[in-house]
Amino acid sequence: MPKPWSQLQAGKLRYWHNVAGSRLLGDTISLTDAEWHAPSVLPGWSRAHVATHLARDAETFIGVLEDPQAPFNPPSDLEKIKQLEVGADRSGIEVQEDLDRQIANLSVASNAVPDWNAQFTPVDESYPLLFISLVRLHEVLIHHLDLGIGFSPDRISPEPASWLLDFVLLKMSDATNPAVEVVSTEGLSTIVGVGAPDRRVHSSDARLWAWLSGRIGPDWVEGAEGLQFELLA
Repeated sequence: MPKPWSQLQAGKLRYWHNVAGSRLLGDTISLTDAEWHAPSVLPGWSRAHVATHLARDAETFIGVLEDPQAPFNPPSDLEKIKQLEVGADRSGIEVQEDLDRQIANLSVASNAVPDWNAQFTPVDESYPLLFISLVRLHEVLIHHLDLGIGFSPDRISPEPASWLLDFVLLKMSDATNPAVEVVSTEGLSTIVGVGAPDRRVHSSDARLWAWLSGRIGPDWVEGAEGLQFELLA
């Protein structure tokens, strides 16, 4: 399978980032304080937890875009938990303003990137900044679904949906589930899992991406009766 960043263009990626961010903020702006602190789709997380996570990760992405060669020192797991809990305890207005501010800051940082093919090495493998930006697009859209406020994969346009499906298939390249043949209406056909596939699952790129990520159930796609994947980060 081609690497999912091989056909990416920076201008198009920035455009779809802006679309995703605008839709997210447009859907969250009307949430009440009680709705922000109500449970999200993610176990143990409120909607405020999800938004805080997106805002703090945006800060990390900004640092990478501004200096991909700098040592990568993300917060520890303990620090992340503390950030989440403190952030989720804020008022709904504070959560919304934080999310809005960090999405805007990331957009500014993206517009200033001089070379999207510059390499970033988080651990022992290097990736171009284009791929890092694709990771963030996946994160924004997957967590928009996690908020449980009416967003669906059907609102994702075909172009970014094809990138997202390629990305999640890359993440699942070592999946150990019984093999499933995945066929998209846009022409992609591949096997997920091990062994000979005993079923063929068919749908749009966007729905297959959300289903493989564990965000929608088997009733959203054809041929997946009873097959629900676990939540994918």
